[in-house]
Amino acid sequence: FQMKKDSGYSTMGEHQKQEEKLWDALRITAYVFSTGLLVFTALVNSLSWFVQNFWDTAGHFWQTTWLKFYYHYEGDEWTIFLLGAALVPCLAFWCFNGILLVADVTGKPTFITRYRIQLGKNDPVDTKKLRQAIYTALCNQFFVSFPMLVLMFYVMQWWGSTFSKELPTFQWFLVELSIFTLVEEVLFYYSHRLVHHPVLYKHIHKKHHEWTAPIGVVSIYAHPVEHIISNTLPVMTGPMILGSHIVSIAAWFSLALVTTSISHCGYHLPFLPSPEFHDFHHLKFNQCYGVLGVLDYLHGTDTVFRQTNAYKRHKVLLGFTPLSESIPDAPKEAE
Repeated sequence: FQMKKDSGYSTMGEHQKQEEKLWDALRITAYVFSTGLLVFTALVNSLSWFVQNFWDTAGHFWQTTWLKFYYHYEGDEWTIFLLGAALVPCLAFWCFNGILLVADVTGKPTFITRYRIQLGKNDPVDTKKLRQAIYTALCNQFFVSFPMLVLMFYVMQWWGSTFSKELPTFQWFLVELSIFTLVEEVLFYYSHRLVHHPVLYKHIHKKHHEWTAPIGVVSIYAHPVEHIISNTLPVMTGPMILGSHIVSIAAWFSLALVTTSISHCGYHLPFLPSPEFHDFHHLKFNQCYGVLGVLDYLHGTDTVFRQTNAYKRHKVLLGFTPLSESIPDAPKEAE
């Protein structure tokens, strides 16, 4: 009887200790959580105040700059549209690709070339193919994109002016970018899959796929028909639907051209969006048709890609070690 009694006291004592430990843990958790919540709230409020004040100041600066530009051209809508929708994006495209072309042709600087995705390809690039690509890209810009911009100008004038003296708010610009991106994803994915139909591929899209290891300028190396339906319309449609301000159009067109250049550049560079997705499309042809990859996931056109090391490398590189080294492909078996 005495042994049972001692055993009961021992069990009750351990139970009380466990309860005390539990309550101590809960009190510590509540303290840490409440303190963290207060700190987080304070930081958010401070950040919101800072961003709001910064944007108020920056917004005033850009509004003043825009009005100077607007009055300098005396509100000439065609000139302003031409500069914003054609010249600015064109400069963004060729300035960015000019840097990449130096690396493609000379193999220097090694800071760029060491991040090559398809090792041993375009090392250096075939100059004859490169001249043809540059010639075709320029022809597409001047003889396809420019006439479509003229049409866009008159369509948007018919729908309403896009040359307001007041700039859109930053919040609205972010909303516009989101809508532009979604519209581009839908139109590009389905038009891209369309030109992969055997009949259209043979006569239209095969030209673009001459580059199984693409470079930046190849992003607009395409048959004129493809350049219209897959390259230009998906980017133009969003701004036309929303009747966007010319400043929003200039920013969006520039961003779209630089982004597609990154997707085709052949280098997975630090701190830039990953080009692994579209590079894999050029390598395999029947995978990864979209821009964001959302529709590829829904339609199952990225299943092979997801089983490869290229998928593991499909992320923003936040260091300086090439992902081809940290996540290398398995060596090919000797035939």
